[in-house]
Amino acid sequence: MDLLKKISRKLMNRYQLGAENVTGVDSTSDNVLCVPVTSDSGQVGAGIESFANYDGIPAGAKDRPGLEGLFWSHDGTIVHKWHHYLPIYERYFSSFRGRKPRFLEIGVSKGGSLSLWRKYFGPDAIIFGIDIDPACDAFNGLSGQVRIGSQDDPEFLVNVVKEMGGVDIVLDDGSHYSKHIRASINTLFPLLEEGGVYMVEDLHATYWDSHEGGYQQSTSFIGDIRQMYDDMHHWYHNEGQRIKATTDTLASLHLYDSIAVLEKGRVLRPRHSQIGTAE
Repeated sequence: MDLLKKISRKLMNRYQLGAENVTGVDSTSDNVLCVPVTSDSGQVGAGIESFANYDGIPAGAKDRPGLEGLFWSHDGTIVHKWHHYLPIYERYFSSFRGRKPRFLEIGVSKGGSLSLWRKYFGPDAIIFGIDIDPACDAFNGLSGQVRIGSQDDPEFLVNVVKEMGGVDIVLDDGSHYSKHIRASINTLFPLLEEGGVYMVEDLHATYWDSHEGGYQQSTSFIGDIRQMYDDMHHWYHNEGQRIKATTDTLASLHLYDSIAVLEKGRVLRPRHSQIGTAE
């Protein structure tokens, strides 16, 4: 915890943040959900202030259906979300409501997110969160089960999924480092049930030097996404499939601002036909 506090203080200095803005610190890493005020090139960026909502809860937001209403009416421990994520969650998670899904969230932080998912998926859902911060164990057994460990530890991840009895949904809100995102997918996507959803959020961090990323850098997870799309089209080129974890099982890939959604399914060789009477 002392190390995390030191890292957070360094980040506050780097990004010119005050303590009141540190609610976005992801406890699995040194990530603060912001963009640098000044880049290494000296170019001035917008900073987190330009994205902050200072207008309070939108009119009627608490009465909105589904996850949006639950988020805006939440009054428990802190849950911090970009507004445009809410309808994306609804689009891909709504079909699992009432089906007792097995839901794994990478990154527990302040615990509010697990509470939100419990309200959304219902009392019979199996909800687990993982985090490297031992302090997150305080949330174990409240809205879900919490296990302490690293998202890039394959043995730990496998054991968590075994304890869950399998996994239908993975939401990666962890360190936001590309190498950690990649490590989690390598272990968890093969364990995901057919028809399951794997969502990675806060991908804006992959463009930052602070997260070992950068624009069109080979180390960025954005490159993995491009490769996945190429792999999905391996029928039409001679390079094969290069990402083993998603080979022959990546049914679809959806991209949004800062979010990638991978849907798992059986992938069949494409076929085409012509039906009808000749002219």
